[in-house]
Amino acid sequence: MRGSIFGKMFSMTTFGESHGPALGVVLDGVPSGLDFNLEDLQAMLDKRAPGRSKGVTARKEADKAEILSGVFENKTLGTPIAVIIRNTNQRSKDYDKLKDNYRPGHADRTYDLKYGIRDHRGGGRSSGRETVARVVAGYFASLVLPKVKVNAFISKLGPFECENIIKSFPQDLGTYNFGDPSKDQEIEKYLIDLKAKGDSVGGRISVNIENCPVGLGEPAFDKLKADLAKAVLSIGACVAFSFGAGVKMADMSGQEVSVDSANFGGIEGGISNGEMINLDLTFKPTSTVGANAKEGRHDPCILPRAVVVVESMVRVVLADHFLRQKAYEV
Repeated sequence: MRGSIFGKMFSMTTFGESHGPALGVVLDGVPSGLDFNLEDLQAMLDKRAPGRSKGVTARKEADKAEILSGVFENKTLGTPIAVIIRNTNQRSKDYDKLKDNYRPGHADRTYDLKYGIRDHRGGGRSSGRETVARVVAGYFASLVLPKVKVNAFISKLGPFECENIIKSFPQDLGTYNFGDPSKDQEIEKYLIDLKAKGDSVGGRISVNIENCPVGLGEPAFDKLKADLAKAVLSIGACVAFSFGAGVKMADMSGQEVSVDSANFGGIEGGISNGEMINLDLTFKPTSTVGANAKEGRHDPCILPRAVVVVESMVRVVLADHFLRQKAYEV
């Protein structure tokens, strides 16, 4: 199987399955001498971890990071960084019925058709649990560009919609980043009811990127927008990507677009222009529904746990392009 490596100058290789012994990531290209803090890394992993609120999967995993290489005395060495997260709460028997039952919209059927074999336990390699490795990568990417602020938040979850959020909301465990505790409680009840019915829902995550350096991205195939799109669309449940005015540009004239630089979303000609970058990502409802959802342990909505994954993938792209740009300056 190919396709488990992402990035060029800052690259990550993820490995492991949902119900295997562990998942992990190998990072190459992380500069030496960067300050490492295990507590900060763990705080990011906690935002994605399952079992932290009533509206998500009941699977409980500590998601404790084990650093195997590349860090010494809380400094990066410049050598490959290997990190694993052990699986401790697998209940593989819950997924026995999925062995011969393909979930529409998931990789079950296509994986079988492509490889002739698959690990049906929790989705195996195509499980959302794979994203725990991406969060580790996102933490190390943040060390490369500490002044860049990447703020992702849920702007729509099912029938709940919050438009034009530009301030940074805290990402405390158990909140959905709508910035309103009463709405958070309402959403949690909504998700609990969905879970009880064996149903699921999708929504939208928006991203604001502040202090992005000018000049990230290449003018042809490696445009910043193209790599950002690939990064977020590689997250299993993400089905659509836009930046700036996005799809609204189909109804705008050239003069209307040009009058406000914000319409370009901080990227012109595939290269960052130094302004705030705005992204909008659409996520589909979780594929496991009906009886399968009631018998297994599944998220009725992936968005609350996907926010930090989105931020991580964005940070990886920015770090990669930043290091590419630095190579030009040598």
